[in-house]
Amino acid sequence: MSEVRAKKHLGQHFLTDRNIAGKISLALEMKDCSNVLEIGPGMGMLTDFLIERGFENFKVVEIDREAADYLRRKYNKLKLIEADFLSLDLDSHFKGDMGIIGNFPYNISSQIFFRVLQYRDKVCELTGMLQKEVADRIVSGPGSKVYGILSVLLQAYYRVEYLFAVPSGVFNPPPKVKSAVIRLTRKEGGAVNYNENLFFRVVKLTFNQRRKTIKNSLKPLVDASGIDNLLLRKRPEELGVDDFIRLTELVEALMNKNTNSHVQDN
Repeated sequence: MSEVRAKKHLGQHFLTDRNIAGKISLALEMKDCSNVLEIGPGMGMLTDFLIERGFENFKVVEIDREAADYLRRKYNKLKLIEADFLSLDLDSHFKGDMGIIGNFPYNISSQIFFRVLQYRDKVCELTGMLQKEVADRIVSGPGSKVYGILSVLLQAYYRVEYLFAVPSGVFNPPPKVKSAVIRLTRKEGGAVNYNENLFFRVVKLTFNQRRKTIKNSLKPLVDASGIDNLLLRKRPEELGVDDFIRLTELVEALMNKNTNSHVQDN
């Protein structure tokens, strides 16, 4: 299969600049781990450099059959997983911590990061090239118009870094949107002391109603009508990660209070 046919078949934007591919590869630091997964290797531009780095356990995951066949012919010993990353069981392919890297398909880049959050205890680092708009959203802080669910959840567990922008001319075909490379490095600090499931619910619920105050957006979850707390008077884009953690603790306390009150009334 020729590269031209592959590009036409896959409808993807393939990186053609080896200097940028090498730069992306080196951005994955992997100081404490040698398990690495590349998502969507395409024609193998980035794969070449990752193989050269000699990771002890390096694999790629490719969903497209023709691309997978091409990669098998190009690399004799490549450990290739022909599957959809979004449904891949990482525990069955990697023991211990792992890093993720790739030129992520723009239409599923957000879903990739939500999947990484599900495996946050396993994925210690990620370096990815994605649509600049999504990259900006992930690294943004409180007060930004693009600050949202992914910003808070990823920053709660990872140190996020905007590394560099990538011009459209280094892709074939050139995309109509801008690209950027970011790096996530998992925060190390032991087990968290708040309800993580509730934290996720609170963040998603409030940002899904971001024009409302926190108190009003939490109504489906808890009755905070009689509570005077500064956090409840704000809107979600005004809260940092630590604020959301404190808000989660407040919500949990209110939920427990309401439950205990209901039990006593009965």
